[in-house]
Amino acid sequence: MTDAALLLRALQFASVKHRDQRRKDMNASPYINHPIAVAAALADEGRVTDDSLLVAAALHDTVEDTETTFDELEGQFGAEIADLVRELTDDKTLEKQRRKELQIERARSASPRAKQLKIADKICNIRDIADRPPSNWPVQRRREYLEWAKQVVDGCRGVNQDLDAAFDAALERASHLIEG
Repeated sequence: MTDAALLLRALQFASVKHRDQRRKDMNASPYINHPIAVAAALADEGRVTDDSLLVAAALHDTVEDTETTFDELEGQFGAEIADLVRELTDDKTLEKQRRKELQIERARSASPRAKQLKIADKICNIRDIADRPPSNWPVQRRREYLEWAKQVVDGCRGVNQDLDAAFDAALERASHLIEG
């Protein structure tokens, strides 16, 4: 299978898994837009050409947010991609605040590939919060998200200067828009 075919298969897989999910913005955008944006940020802004990393980007929320298992991912896409997704997946059995703390803690020890994926994920989330914020998030909650995302990304910096710069630009833009 070609690398392009594998990426398309991953996008199709993710679109089926996320088919009934929506983002929290006022328009309830289809959730699949997010993993597509993350993969695009890696490729376009991060200049990432690592096909396994791009496939993992397309799949990065499937285990965390759907009924997908790591065994299923491994069977469909191989251990390398399943392991990358595993590095990004929060344990939903934990309380939300603990999951957020663990993201900060784990960022420093993540693999270089997982760090890049994490930065791209935060870039896309910050852009969404700036341009299409969750309808029920007041300004203070958006500010808190930006502060937390910066703490996570600070533990990931240094593996891809282009992604670091894109994150900084997204953060600065979002901060200005939120402060209005």
